[in-house]
Amino acid sequence: MAAAISLLVLLSLNHAAGNVITGDYQTLLLAPLGTPTAIKDDLLSWAANAETETLTLTSLKIDLAHRDSILASNFTAESIFSLRLDRDAARVLQIENAVSPPATANGTRQGRRSFSSAVVSGLAQGSGEYFTRIGIGTPARYAFMVLDTGSDVVWMQCAPCLRCYTQSDPIFDPRSSTSFAVVPCGADLCRRLDVAGCDTHRRSCLYQVSYGDGSITTGEFATETLTFRNGARVPTIALGCGHENEGLFVAAAGLLGLGRGRLSFPTQAGRRFKRRFSYCLVDRTSSASAASTARSSSIVFGDAALPRKPAAFTTMLRNPKMDTFYYIEITGVSVGGTSVAGVKAADLRLDPVTGRGGVIVDSGTSVTRLTRTAYVALRDAFKSGAAASGLRLASGGFSLFDTCYDLAGKTEVKVPTVVFHLVGGSDVSLPAENYLIPVDTRGTFCFAFAGTDSGVSIIGNIQQQGFRVVFDSAGARVGFLPHGC
Repeated sequence: MAAAISLLVLLSLNHAAGNVITGDYQTLLLAPLGTPTAIKDDLLSWAANAETETLTLTSLKIDLAHRDSILASNFTAESIFSLRLDRDAARVLQIENAVSPPATANGTRQGRRSFSSAVVSGLAQGSGEYFTRIGIGTPARYAFMVLDTGSDVVWMQCAPCLRCYTQSDPIFDPRSSTSFAVVPCGADLCRRLDVAGCDTHRRSCLYQVSYGDGSITTGEFATETLTFRNGARVPTIALGCGHENEGLFVAAAGLLGLGRGRLSFPTQAGRRFKRRFSYCLVDRTSSASAASTARSSSIVFGDAALPRKPAAFTTMLRNPKMDTFYYIEITGVSVGGTSVAGVKAADLRLDPVTGRGGVIVDSGTSVTRLTRTAYVALRDAFKSGAAASGLRLASGGFSLFDTCYDLAGKTEVKVPTVVFHLVGGSDVSLPAENYLIPVDTRGTFCFAFAGTDSGVSIIGNIQQQGFRVVFDSAGARVGFLPHGC
């Protein structure tokens, strides 16, 4: 679950990190796997003046850090990357189970759990990859919060704590906040929860959120004021005050849900920020990018989330069975300038009745998953183009990657271009470093896609790096802008 955020008419393929297009190939400048940049001191220590004014502007920008930045000083580059892939597998399973719950022994689908249902002990994999510091309550107490497009409910750990994991900041005590207010049992906010209960003594609403990795948070549902880095205060945000929590990773106090559901932060703050936000995620896995501190990941809410430069927009689709996720439709993929025949639009389309299939854009998944037939066709087309460019296959795969190359001793290589075609006619051209990535310090690079048999495809954050990804719920569209950081 958590520990956590800050792509284009046909995109320019001249990427800032050093890609140079030659026909249907582009040049990839090689850098081995590097240790992620450590979290910036100002993000660690920031605690703005609590005496700030309630937000009147229509935009808000927040710097983000990747969870790997916390591990940078204690783990090797290889072990950090391996942990990231382990988390990724748990994340994808979480999404697959949410969209299509596993069948029970009698063949029926599992419905919603009751409030008191037992949950498997957490595996501490986390449900988000990016985080920031947010002030909670009045006066504001500052803590790390994960930001996650695959979750809706906002929540944090609260005192008194019956069962809590270790976090880096003091646990929030609602008794010390003048703006904290419990939600009554019969309130509309309480009815919006998927799993709700009632404290009959206090007549207060209770919530429970569980995640695909076994993590769980349980407590009272309330409203509270959140304070952001520019001093903006957003009052009366409905959130969970968790007194029993298990499984959250890397010291975060809680989670800011960025999903499309009714209880997510973008939905609740929709009047201020017009149900729009965008983020840009910076690559921190290669040694070259890790050495650069000029850019940082960020998320923007409100009017400023819309790019001023031309971007590729496509329709934002809604799953009738699960309103959390942001869906788009991919109509095809081209490799080396040629459309891949085996990548069929029908295999990537969301069924508007059953809610199966489709393509989700997700901040918490690292590696893009495509339905098996589409992935195999894409991979084979890339292998063919890479072979023509003289790239030498490695002796085996790496983790979930089945197509890897031994590029030791090289400083640059030419790789075939990869372009996503979106419904409506827009194209998203990926920079080479977004799909051929280092996996060790010895010069092994892998094709950063994977296949899935679940039916649902996911565009992961490795493929999104360097793009500003726009979620315009008011306009029902998703946009991709290159060089957006």
